[in-house]
Amino acid sequence: MPSHRTRAHERADEIDISPTKLLADIETLKTQADASRQQADEYLGALQRERAEFLNFKRRTAEERQRDLGLAAEDLIRKVLVLADDFDRAIDARPDSIAGDPWFEGVSAIDRKLRQLLESEGVTSIDAAPGTAFDPRDHEAIANVPGTGRPEGEIVEQVRRGYRLRDRVLRPALVAVAAGSGPTTTNDTPIN
Repeated sequence: MPSHRTRAHERADEIDISPTKLLADIETLKTQADASRQQADEYLGALQRERAEFLNFKRRTAEERQRDLGLAAEDLIRKVLVLADDFDRAIDARPDSIAGDPWFEGVSAIDRKLRQLLESEGVTSIDAAPGTAFDPRDHEAIANVPGTGRPEGEIVEQVRRGYRLRDRVLRPALVAVAAGSGPTTTNDTPIN
């Protein structure tokens, strides 16, 4: 019977299956596999670095956005505080004859709503009541008042309210402070 050889048989005969050749092929494949693993590790490291940089970028931009929004809100709050000052002056200067008037009660209600709005945004007033110790972080002294009978450095009068936005002083309280019994300077201005 004639031997019929196919192309597959011919190819199989061409393949070198000697142990030396197979060991050399195995070493070549191991080297290629190691090189591929090393390249994969490099790609993974690069990807992890890029991911970390991207997460840091996202965090920074979110913080910047919050800060910018906070600054915009802070600007608006400063403008609203001017209105709050106007309400303070109007309420303090009201004549006794309209103290029980419904119109004045309405103005007082608007002032209360304004204060509630400020509080809801994290704005609180700074304590500067007479008798409070002067604190340069919260108060700004605009006058030294001699002869008050109070210890030196104690607040005698609050001239304008101060405000804090969360944990930061937004605007210090303007106060008059008791002066010592020593000689006064020409800059000392008594408050009546």
